Amino acid sequence: MSTNLEKPSGSTKPDAAAAHTTTADELSSAAVTVPTGADVGSYLRQYWQRIRGGDMGSLPAVAALVVLFLVFSVVENGFLSKANFASLITQAAPGILLAMGLVFVLLLGEIDLSAGTASGVGGAIVAVLLTKDWPWPLAVLAALVVGAVIGLGIGWMRTFLRVPSFVSTLALFLGLQGVVQIVVNSANTQGNLSLQSDTLVALENSNMPVWLGWVMAAVLVIGYAAQKLLAVAGRHKRGLPTEPSSITAAKVLGIAVLSFGFTFVLNLNRSPNAGGGTRIVERNGQLVTEKTGGEFLGGVPWVVPVILVLVVVLGFVLSRTRYGRHVYAVGGSDEAARRAGIRVNAVRISVFVICSTLAVVSGVVLASQTAVNAAQGGGNTLLLAVGAAVVGGTSLFGGKGKITDAVVGGAVVAVILNGMADLLHGKNNSAWQWIVTGLVLLLAATVDAMSRRRAGSTGLG
Repeated sequence: MSTNLEKPSGSTKPDAAAAHTTTADELSSAAVTVPTGADVGSYLRQYWQRIRGGDMGSLPAVAALVVLFLVFSVVENGFLSKANFASLITQAAPGILLAMGLVFVLLLGEIDLSAGTASGVGGAIVAVLLTKDWPWPLAVLAALVVGAVIGLGIGWMRTFLRVPSFVSTLALFLGLQGVVQIVVNSANTQGNLSLQSDTLVALENSNMPVWLGWVMAAVLVIGYAAQKLLAVAGRHKRGLPTEPSSITAAKVLGIAVLSFGFTFVLNLNRSPNAGGGTRIVERNGQLVTEKTGGEFLGGVPWVVPVILVLVVVLGFVLSRTRYGRHVYAVGGSDEAARRAGIRVNAVRISVFVICSTLAVVSGVVLASQTAVNAAQGGGNTLLLAVGAAVVGGTSLFGGKGKITDAVVGGAVVAVILNGMADLLHGKNNSAWQWIVTGLVLLLAATVDAMSRRRAGSTGLG
């Protein structure tokens, strides 16, 4: 067994025949070797070998995101405007949050087709409870409990009744749409049901103070740098090879550039009245024209720190805890994991609970953006979230993926929908949006299948 190991971002398939001699921790730690080396050249060579071997991670999605930004910025004048940049973030947020939960399920090679309608149930419950004068924290907590119960039911049916997750969640996809209608109709309102909470509405409609955005960016960079340094120190302590210090410094610098650049753009004034205007006033008995100050509309949307906190927490759970390593191990080979002493049933149930709970969080954010109606969470909500996770690099076959895949893939899907909506006009506008999005998802699934085949032939899968 290789000792050149770090966080599990790839598949893990231990040999079943030898699993009885392998401890659970050894099995779950053997997810993937990471590039190391005494110098940058050897590090890059190892990294390139892994790419050629089929372990590409989020690289195709990142490349697609860059290409899409370049194309839309050239062919569509307003795509890179400050206002549209902020809109991209708020549009992508519900899908990213839903995709985060789906990553856990996909890591086990399972699927949850009910996640979209579960998000609708969560949003509807919060909206209705707020009309009954519930404090928003209690309303959200109640919805989260309902989400956890939904996931528990799915996991129980899959684990103990052996009902395939595709079948049980398809049934819930249909049934929960009816639940959403019943919950919304219980409020006795006509049309959309808005969230009666300034705090929850602010998630998608208000921005952080400028200074707080800079503080958040600084905390993110410092935290990332600390995590990298601790990881290097830990590997040194165990006598394991580490990546070159220049590579670590380059990664920290890259995160700093992205974080501060992102914050700088969002802190710019994107108000259409930023330049102000003029008014006529009387001074010393004479009418004079004076310039009025413009309206300020800037800052990082409040939903961004919500996403960042979840990325950090869930990423830590998957990459730095025993539970996370067990998730990858079960996704790679549940039989080998069971022989190694991992509680496979508990892991399988837990991922469905996590998925449905995060679906409720997504539903609350979506309700903050668009209010709640009887069709909440239906339509293409689930399909776009699955697409985001797969496009980002999470494998449909299990054992391979990261939380950041949901963020990158969600950004790709949002950019396609946003750019195509502004670029195309006419009655077939939405049709071409879905065609292009579907082609991107098909391409991502094809790349996933080919990468897994290549990884298997080279011994990395």
